[in-house]
Order: sequence, then structure tokens, then C-alpha cells
Amino acid sequence: MIRDDAEALRTAAELAEEFRPGASGRDARRELPRAELDRLTATGLLAVTVPAEHGGADVSAVTLGEVFRLLASADASLAQIPQSHFAYVNVLRQQGSPEQRAFFFAEVLAGRRFGNAQSEAGTKHLQDIRTRLVAADDGSYLLTGVKNYSTGALFADWIPVLARADDELLHVAYVPADAPGLTVTDDWDGMGQRTTASGTVELADVVVPAAHVVPHHLTFAGPQLHGALAQLLHAAIGAGIAAGALAEAADFVTTRSRPWFESGYETAAEDPLLIQRFGELALRHRAADALLATAARAVDTARGDLDDDSAAEASIAVAAAKAYAGSAALEIADALFEVSGTRAALDGLNLHRHWRDARTHTLHDPARWKIQHLGRYVLNGTRPPRHGLL
Repeated sequence: MIRDDAEALRTAAELAEEFRPGASGRDARRELPRAELDRLTATGLLAVTVPAEHGGADVSAVTLGEVFRLLASADASLAQIPQSHFAYVNVLRQQGSPEQRAFFFAEVLAGRRFGNAQSEAGTKHLQDIRTRLVAADDGSYLLTGVKNYSTGALFADWIPVLARADDELLHVAYVPADAPGLTVTDDWDGMGQRTTASGTVELADVVVPAAHVVPHHLTFAGPQLHGALAQLLHAAIGAGIAAGALAEAADFVTTRSRPWFESGYETAAEDPLLIQRFGELALRHRAADALLATAARAVDTARGDLDDDSAAEASIAVAAAKAYAGSAALEIADALFEVSGTRAALDGLNLHRHWRDARTHTLHDPARWKIQHLGRYVLNGTRPPRHGLL
């Protein structure tokens, strides 16, 4: 059990150092991090957002964001896997009945993991959810559909499934991973975040008791932080990738790079042009971290006094952090080769994993729409929409 924010941060920092040495090899071999995820789970870190009244540490958004940033700085795939876990713990916190919260929070405290079966491929758009939750005569439901990009599902004990009921309203059905009719296929072959196992979940008349169905549509009926918290973790992953790439670039230049002959210096690290470039990259990295911290504080502030204005401020702050972190991660991961030289391009070194991870992660949702909402908010005072991605 992790008891407070300080312990959560210490644990995350220790795990990051433990996971860092093997991250490149796992990526290169596409070796799924089962042992590492079990280690992460065993520390109790996946239970830190369980409310205090249910026995959890109930850590702040600031702490949770930093936990993800630390983990992503070591292994961006491993950090991505529990992102949905925390999102769906939060769904229960917001819309679960007292009985549902008691049951599922006890599961989380016992080390059970939530996965993700949310997105669908081949539909008109992201929110065109076609998975169906059909009421049965005995009061239970039958769940049918196909989900893609199901990060965490392969490693999960429970798989939260986003589905529409007979009334077309969105619900989340929490389905045990061994439920009859549920199949998880590890068919993810993305160029980056290779070891997230973000594959396919198929559901064929899976029986779900009513006690395991949460009315997710109610989340968006009023001011909410569901989207802000979920996106905050994505921002943290982006900032973590930026930090990891910058650290690896600095290590490479100080230990392996040769100075350019025109510089007149004995080492590459003394080259004033390289020093300048590292200063520019450090600014990007520090700005990403600062925006992440600002966004997390906005989420915590809104939690304490949630209304339309505080929810909007939190969503806008998170949108800024997410958009900036993605671009910073891409620039730093690309500049790693610029500052390190030809040798850094050797495939066996796998330094390109940082760029592949950053580029893949930024495709989760478009930064251009976050910037659009930022502009509308600043210019016209238009609050961002309540659709769960802001």
C-alpha cells in the first residue's frame, strides 16, 4: 500500500530507474513488459487514486502527472499501459454507485488492473461507438462489438468497455478478462510504443450483470474533469518522452560523440554550437514540465470547487500542456540525432525509439483542435466542450 503523495513519487522514481536499462531492448525485441507491469502493480502504485474513504492514498493530480512523467522518461510504452486504468478508476469515482465503488475500489487495492476497450476502427468518427449493450430479460446485459487500440487489455483483470445501450446513451461495462465471449488479440504493430499490446478486443454476447454497468453519459451532463485527468496523463507521457530523449542525447554527446574538427575543442560537449542547441532543447523540456505542473494544479483546484468555470480552466490548461508536450517530445527526439552525429543513427542503438514513441503517442488525438479551443477561449471566452478529450 502506498499511503501518500510523497511515497507515490519516491516509488515512481525508483521504478523508473529500475525499468530504464531494459526499455530499449524490450522495444527492439517487442518484448511485452509483463514482469515490469507486475512489479509496478505490486508496489501499489496503480491504487493511488482510490479515494481515502475506501482506503486509498487519493493522491493529487500533480502527483499523478509526475508519476506518469517519471515512468515515461524511462519507458514510454510501459507508462502508456496504465493510462486507461486510471481513467476508468475515475469513471467509477464519478458515476459509480456506492456499491460499485466499494467493490471495484477493493479490487484495485487488491492489485487488479483495468484495461481499455474504448476506440473502434472503421466508424464515422471517434465518438461513433457501435458496440451494443442490450438489456436481457433477467436484468443483465449482453455486450457485442469490436474494439481497437485497446491498450492495457491484454494485461488486465477487468476490461472497461465503452458501449451504447438501447437508449443510445454511453455506458461503461466492467467485464472480467476471462468472461466467456471476450477475446483479446495482441495484433498491435505500431512503429512506436511497440510494447503496449494495444490490440483488438472482440465481444460476442458477453453477459454483464447490471451491477457492473456505469452510466458514463452522466459524466458529461455537468462540469467534469474526466477528460482533463485522462489528457493530463497523456501530457505527462509526452513530457516524459521529451525528458528521456534529452537525457539520452546528453549522455551520448558527452560519452561517444566526436567534436567537429572546425570547433577547435577536444570534446563535443565543449562545442559552443552544441551547447547552444542543448540550451534550446532544455528550454523546451522545462517548458513542457512547467505546463504539465500548471495543468495538474488547475485540475486539483477544480476538484476542490468544481463548476463550469473551474472545469473550463482545467481543460484549457491541460490542452495547452498536451499540445506543447507532444511538440517538445518530437523536436527533442529528432534533435537527438542532430546533436549526436552519424553514429547515433545505427539501428542497433535504437535511439530512434524516442521519436517513434513520440510520433505514435501524438496521434492519440490532434493537437490542432486543442489549440483551436485555446484560441476560442482566449478570444471569445468560449468554454471547451464536454466530450472527454479536453
